[in-house]
Amino acid sequence: MNKYVQNIEISGIRKFFNKVIEVPEAISLTLGQPDFPMPIKIKEAMINAINMDKTTYTPNAGIYELRKEICHYLSSMEIDYNPEEVCITAGGSEALYSTLTALINQGDNLLIPSPGYPAYKSIGALLGAEIKEYPLNSDFTFNVDSIKDLIHTEKNNYLVLSFPSNPTGGIITKEQLEELHKVILQNNIMVITDEIYAALCYEKYHSIAAFKDIKEKVVYVSGFSKMFSMTGLRIGYVCASKNLLDEIMKVHQYNVSCANSVAQYGALEGLRTSMQEVLHMKEEFMKRRDYTYERLKGIGFNCNLPQGAFYIFPSIEKFNTNSEKFCESLLYQGKVACVPGSAFGKYGEGFIRISYSYSFGELEEALNRIETWVNMV
Repeated sequence: MNKYVQNIEISGIRKFFNKVIEVPEAISLTLGQPDFPMPIKIKEAMINAINMDKTTYTPNAGIYELRKEICHYLSSMEIDYNPEEVCITAGGSEALYSTLTALINQGDNLLIPSPGYPAYKSIGALLGAEIKEYPLNSDFTFNVDSIKDLIHTEKNNYLVLSFPSNPTGGIITKEQLEELHKVILQNNIMVITDEIYAALCYEKYHSIAAFKDIKEKVVYVSGFSKMFSMTGLRIGYVCASKNLLDEIMKVHQYNVSCANSVAQYGALEGLRTSMQEVLHMKEEFMKRRDYTYERLKGIGFNCNLPQGAFYIFPSIEKFNTNSEKFCESLLYQGKVACVPGSAFGKYGEGFIRISYSYSFGELEEALNRIETWVNMV
């Protein structure tokens, strides 16, 4: 067996989600998946693509029309790429894997956010990278100072950004980006910015990819799973300057050849006609966020108000237990499933992740159960 594969585990998110099967009466707040239906225009476009026999291989990079439309969409956020700098992938996960595989050599320095999405650490471990977790600010925004001492002057450095964040809902501010921009200019560092939740940012959206003078040092990863509620259709994309993308596409080509052709036509239609549905979904998530935040504060949890995505990351410090034991007790006794903060890195311990991508009815019942359980323990 590959020693790097043996040294990683399945995602703590999925591991705990699997425990919910043991408690069929439990309400699960574990998965990050919108409960909104995919926009009707996207469905129609995919049905039409099938009827038109658009089910064959596409170019490795994806259909040109979609890559062009992605560039148009990103330009509205002051991010500048052309279609030759875009590759359509089998979800954001493949975009991350292909990118890191193309860039990282064994022993390279990989800086990942903690708490942060667990795939960053696992992919880095598979590649033999030297992984360093950097902490966020207390409000889960980016802490520039936390990465300065982790940059290795003798090695290649790769910095993963993830804002809005899974699991915290934290963002990166304009001021923090400007500070980071200076650090990138002055150091041997490449940035991989995972912005899968960009369309669900509740504050003004800012991206490191908007700085044109460091374009050669930035790889932008995103996708349509969350914004169009099409998680199972696996359509993401990676943007980078041509010399970088050519290398990333080698990995992509031998991994999947091309992304799902039918879903590409669906995503194309979504960008052209379904952005109002995305705005509506974001507005509804903001209402759910506010409700969940107020209920948790009322129950006695200390938590930050998320500024994006659809997660909230309350502290469990007052309960004097670790996050896995807390979540197991809540599941088996309180009949509610949340994800232990330890699943998101060493700085995630002492917290739990709650996804509020569920209906108001489910959220209300789950929070009622949490309140009852907390009053019992």
